[in-house]
Amino acid sequence: MDCTALTATLKQAARTIGFDLVGATPTVTPTGVGRLSEWLAAGYAGEMDYIAARADAYADPELVLPGARSVLMLGMNYRTEEPAAASPGHGRVSRYAWGADYHDLIHGRLKKLVQQVHELAPGAKARGVVDTAPLLEREFAQLAGLGWVGKNTLLLNRQAGSWFFLAALLTDLELDYDDLHETDHCGTCTACLDACPTQAFVSPYVLDSRRCISYLTIELREAIPLELRAGMEDWVFGCDVCQDVCPWNNKAPQANEVDFQPRPGANPLELAALFDLTDETFRNRFRHTPLWRTKRRGLLRNAAIVLGNSRAECAIESLLRGLQDDEPLVRGACAWGLGEMRSDDGRISLALSKRLSVEQSPEVREEISLSLTNCHG
Repeated sequence: MDCTALTATLKQAARTIGFDLVGATPTVTPTGVGRLSEWLAAGYAGEMDYIAARADAYADPELVLPGARSVLMLGMNYRTEEPAAASPGHGRVSRYAWGADYHDLIHGRLKKLVQQVHELAPGAKARGVVDTAPLLEREFAQLAGLGWVGKNTLLLNRQAGSWFFLAALLTDLELDYDDLHETDHCGTCTACLDACPTQAFVSPYVLDSRRCISYLTIELREAIPLELRAGMEDWVFGCDVCQDVCPWNNKAPQANEVDFQPRPGANPLELAALFDLTDETFRNRFRHTPLWRTKRRGLLRNAAIVLGNSRAECAIESLLRGLQDDEPLVRGACAWGLGEMRSDDGRISLALSKRLSVEQSPEVREEISLSLTNCHG
């Protein structure tokens, strides 16, 4: 089978398996490697040390698959229903996290595609990856003609918008390559930059992850910086603002994948019940979903910030319960949340004072002291 027929067969197999976008490109050194180095040097990766630790690997796809000659870039739509309004006591979850963990589903599809390669070309090498290997997926997707990198740093496609996951199949086979997508269709639009609640975009096409709500609620393991908490608004996991306002997403197709449909209570997420979760019940509820990544302590930290931002009476009981949590990270966030309440019948000040009298963590003590000042101010 020549490379043209092989590529056509693989592309059709990918679509049959469930991928919505497919394009092929050679394994060149992507031009974005230089920008990645500059981005890392500026400190914009925050605590994501794993990126810098394998920075050299991003320049050479053969470090992902020895002998790789081609990359088949793949996209899978995940847009389902529209976001529901989050009333007080609830938090918004990024659309991609409403259903099952996409890694599990896509890895399963990639295994089928790898098997297809082996059937078509016995002895060939192939490996499927989805955002865990050191591969600049967006760069290769643009090289494969799937779209352009927008001002919000996400890959945009004229038909699919940005509501899709990217994956890649690397192989040592030569394929029939698609043309580079050269045109940037963002034009003069700055909707994504203007709408960011925490002003995370340093400039068009440059994101400071340290200010990004998705980073703060998912990647950051410590306390969320005080000056960024209000900007989180009601986002308890991830953030979709820069995608929600993008005009290219207005007509993005609906996803039919069952596993991406929202789980009950995910759109939005009710927060009070989270403070009753043990490590075991957290595992039972969120294992095999994207929310598992935050672990219990991270999700409760986020929930406390959202409840504090709501300043709603219904949030007080949950925050008081979280103030006694075993995790200092949770106690500190709950102390802050209680300090944001604008009405205090004495319960909040009393609870904070009692906690301060026994609290051993310097960070939590600082949070409590600040909140007591707010209550008395």
